[in-house]
Amino acid sequence: MITTRRLERALGDFTRAHLPTGLADLLMFLLKQGWACLFGFLMLGGLILSDRIWQDNWALHRYDGLFLYALTLQLSFLALKLETLTEARVILLFHLTGTAMELFKVNAGSWAYPEDALLKIHGVPLFSGFMYAAVGSYMARVIRIFDMKFAPYPPFWTSVTLAVAIYVNFFAHHYLPDARYVLMAATVLLFARTRVWFTINRTRRWMPLPVAAFLTSIFLWIAENVGTNTNTWLYKGQTTLDLVHLSKMGSWYLLLYVSFTTVTLVLRDALSRAPLTAPEPEPGSRPSAPRSPAPPAA
Repeated sequence: MITTRRLERALGDFTRAHLPTGLADLLMFLLKQGWACLFGFLMLGGLILSDRIWQDNWALHRYDGLFLYALTLQLSFLALKLETLTEARVILLFHLTGTAMELFKVNAGSWAYPEDALLKIHGVPLFSGFMYAAVGSYMARVIRIFDMKFAPYPPFWTSVTLAVAIYVNFFAHHYLPDARYVLMAATVLLFARTRVWFTINRTRRWMPLPVAAFLTSIFLWIAENVGTNTNTWLYKGQTTLDLVHLSKMGSWYLLLYVSFTTVTLVLRDALSRAPLTAPEPEPGSRPSAPRSPAPPAA
């Protein structure tokens, strides 16, 4: 963690010295986002490369190879201290909840994994849980890398209740009316005032939480298209040449709140019930006194 923090500071010093302020901030934002997405980028790279090189006559099935690859990535992230043990435990929880959803959805016919594998349970290859873990990894890493704060944050129990309702709806809408639009409206009502504060080149900036979730869902929709284009999974009636339906962006928008709430079960210090009325300094720099206190969320 210390080494990566020094690297971030060195990159920040370099961009500020050689680029205009706006361009330097944009470049650092993109670099930090890319660093936070590292697990997801490597997983997508594995999907693309394996699709290009894998042969049907190989002794190891592609899905099984992807499982070993993903497991190696996760162990490497821990060994290289790119993730903390605390973060890994939360990511494991999201891995398990994602796999449970996969088992239900695949057997309900929502999507399928067309290739054979030994490490496959009820049509779901075991590597698929790592795709959800990649989202959890991004959430945990981006909060730490950008030193994020979420304020004013609603009572914590309300965000947990909403996350549970969203998760349940992914199952229940097969039997009951789909409540996704009601839940989307609930995310806006609950988090309309919540700002995501983040640090770029020692400057604190903010973005509305629902906007951040929507922008992230766009990139996850793009990642979905990588998965279907490489024939890793396919939605009902879809071919590898078809784009994933835009409605899946809405599904990811909602699922991001489940992921975010899961991560904040541990990273509670990032939440504040009170609004932040003054930018917070970069960690390690001399803090300026805020105009109002910002206690942790209950």
